[in-house]
Amino acid sequence: MYFGQIVTAMVTPFNEQEEIDYTATENLVEHLISNGTDAVVVAGTTGESATLSTCEKIALFKHVVQIVDGRIPVIAGTGSNNTRESIALTKEAELAGVDAIMLVAPYYNRPSQEGLYQHFKTISETTHLPIMIYNIPGRTAVNIEVDTIVRLAEDVDNIVSVKEASADLDAMAEIIERTDKEFTLYSGDDSLTLPVLAIGGVGIVSVSAHVVGVEMQNIINAFKTGNVEEAARIHRSLLPTFKAVFSAPSPTPLKEILNMYGVEVGGVRLPLVPLSETEVQELKKQIHLDVTHAS
Repeated sequence: MYFGQIVTAMVTPFNEQEEIDYTATENLVEHLISNGTDAVVVAGTTGESATLSTCEKIALFKHVVQIVDGRIPVIAGTGSNNTRESIALTKEAELAGVDAIMLVAPYYNRPSQEGLYQHFKTISETTHLPIMIYNIPGRTAVNIEVDTIVRLAEDVDNIVSVKEASADLDAMAEIIERTDKEFTLYSGDDSLTLPVLAIGGVGIVSVSAHVVGVEMQNIINAFKTGNVEEAARIHRSLLPTFKAVFSAPSPTPLKEILNMYGVEVGGVRLPLVPLSETEVQELKKQIHLDVTHAS
């Protein structure tokens, strides 16, 4: 299944009491749709899923579905390291009207490849929604191996896509080669957008698209029309932004940047902490923001 070229892993806006700010969420969604986003992931890693309660996630799914009103796909982050809890949340997401779900590899308990296969397959059997698997071994301490992803793609009809944040281009190329053309692979790293396109990926599940979504669309469009030199030029020009967005534990820098640009999303929840003043000043230099006009 194709979710578009730029899927934005959306931050969760908070108010001063660190509760979900639903008005700010509406403004953020409109900002994203107007600036290159083809689909959104709600309550993923960038959305601070680890510190959102189940009730908050369900309310957020419902709210974003209502705001989007069918204009772009809404992908709910319903994965966890507890298969039963993921099933329960997936059912609630389905009732909320989302278009698909994203399932991260189970973290901390480090299942075997067979355990990973059974985890994803068991969840898939409880929903009709399309599923994007999310492989990010740097956070989960487990890698979904190529054979496991290929097996899931072959055996499970509604497992239709993978977000690959392993940085392993060889593995990604093998996945693309060994799955049929209906199974899509998205880069999970902004800085690998162009290399992943070159081996047959279809797009990016992006963090940086919050602020450079149009430019990232331009990369993909240039590449698709054969203007590889222009795609490479734009990609290189965005590297400082990619680095800035991940200059501290995500999504702390991104939220700071969005607030600077006037897209108010508040701060982060513990155990994440705000940037220090020194870090804020360095961030402004990295993104070439005029500090005298930042607000």
